[in-house]
Amino acid sequence: MKKIEIYKGGLDTNALYKKWYDEIKDKNLGAFITFSGIIRDDDNVEALSFDIYEALLQNWFNNWQERLKNDGVKLFFAHSFDDVKVGESSYFTAVASKQRKLALKLINDFVEDFKANAPIWKYDVKNGERIYAKNRSFKLAGAGLLKE
Repeated sequence: MKKIEIYKGGLDTNALYKKWYDEIKDKNLGAFITFSGIIRDDDNVEALSFDIYEALLQNWFNNWQERLKNDGVKLFFAHSFDDVKVGESSYFTAVASKQRKLALKLINDFVEDFKANAPIWKYDVKNGERIYAKNRSFKLAGAGLLKE
């Protein structure tokens, strides 16, 4: 199974796109859809910072790959840890499939499931200080985290 790609700081989405495209270009797949999450200046943050529970994240990604193994789909995923400045990408993913409609549906489903279930914790960076961003985080089902 394909491994998740974890990088310190902002992602080089151009390099990732080229690498992933080169991996699928001769596989008779007609759609290659990407999504990039870009850090924006909400509430005057300088950056967002991320902690990742990598083993659980890989398990989450493996479950997605298992679900799609009979659909002829290739799934790619990269995320940042540590600080990512405003304007940089912290999240880049892609779906390659034979048909456009399936790729479009899957990229949306994958991103939504990521937002709800990926074991990644966000922090706002303001004045060089890392502040847990509870309002930017989601409770993970069964994890007991973020309970009031």
